[in-house]
Amino acid sequence: EKQAEDNSSAECSEPGTMDLKFTSSRKYISISVPSKSQAMSPHIKSVDDVVVLGMNLSKFSKPTQFFICVSGVFMFYLIYGYLQELIFSVEGFKPFGWYLTLVQFGFYSIFGLIELQLIQDKRRRIPGKTYMIIAFLTVGTMGLSNTSLGYLNYPTQVIFKCCKLIPVMIGGVFIQGKRYNIVDVSAALCMSLGLIWFTLADSTVAPNFNLTGVVLISLALCADAVIGNVQEKAMKLHNGSNSEMVLYSYSIGFVYILFGLTCTSGLSPAVTFCSKHPVQTYGYAFLFSLTGYFGISFVLALIKIFGALLAVTVTTGRKAMTIVLSFLFFAKPFTLQYVWSGLLVVLGIFLNVYSKNMDKIKLPSLLGLWKKSVEERKSRTLSQTV
Repeated sequence: EKQAEDNSSAECSEPGTMDLKFTSSRKYISISVPSKSQAMSPHIKSVDDVVVLGMNLSKFSKPTQFFICVSGVFMFYLIYGYLQELIFSVEGFKPFGWYLTLVQFGFYSIFGLIELQLIQDKRRRIPGKTYMIIAFLTVGTMGLSNTSLGYLNYPTQVIFKCCKLIPVMIGGVFIQGKRYNIVDVSAALCMSLGLIWFTLADSTVAPNFNLTGVVLISLALCADAVIGNVQEKAMKLHNGSNSEMVLYSYSIGFVYILFGLTCTSGLSPAVTFCSKHPVQTYGYAFLFSLTGYFGISFVLALIKIFGALLAVTVTTGRKAMTIVLSFLFFAKPFTLQYVWSGLLVVLGIFLNVYSKNMDKIKLPSLLGLWKKSVEERKSRTLSQTV
């Protein structure tokens, strides 16, 4: 027995080996644990790896990663916004916003299927009922957003999409009974005033302004505020992947829109119109969907590497650049009221980000600024006297 114990202790002392010894028998189970120095399978990626479009960003330094992510976000989303407005600038296309969403969902489903085939784990983890709810919200978000462009200027639509905080706070108060601090309330007020001012400016200078567009984009904003929470909860609860989420939510949404267009007899006129302009519709829609799919990949990588605070700052700058390019590339009336209302919305976004990261961002208080200015004056007076 003593010799057996000595042998077992010697075996247990070997690195990477764990023994489960039974006292009633000389038999034991040996479980080998590979050390970190052993090479991993090439098919298994490290948990810390961040791969975007087949490129492993973890091999680069932090400044290079930031430059690549920001360049990807700006490049793909600026092209995305330009193509979206370009499609609706085609004469006669404005009534077919839902058909554009159908085509977009079809392309997203194909892209998600291709990406899912390239990863090792292809199992569906999230239940089908959850995907049916997510698909319905996705249809509401993107379908109503695309359709609203038939009634609104593109900058107005972008400004509305920046203000997701407002329906989130309203839902939190009435549904969950949440209480918000003064910074959150100030952010919502700035966004609300900016939206009202921007919409009033649009109704004044735009000859084709229609209140229907405001209703559509507001409903899309509400759906967008809900879908983020549902997606996050489902992915954390069931450990689902991004490619799985894209494939199933957009493919089920494709069926929803196809059924709706068929029942409302809206499919045949859209197909007839697009067949007469295939390049301006299907060609642009393919590039529009591809750039949007690539853009979200860089946004997710930016969040994973640098956090949500920096990601929100970058995407807000991208939206501001999109509005500027919209006025430069597409002829539309302009007024300085657009500038002031847009700055109010940006201030609201900053206050919202600051509220969520108050422990990381420390702004000087008014009392501190006053004391600092008094001390500077005293030091100046003393130096002049000397």
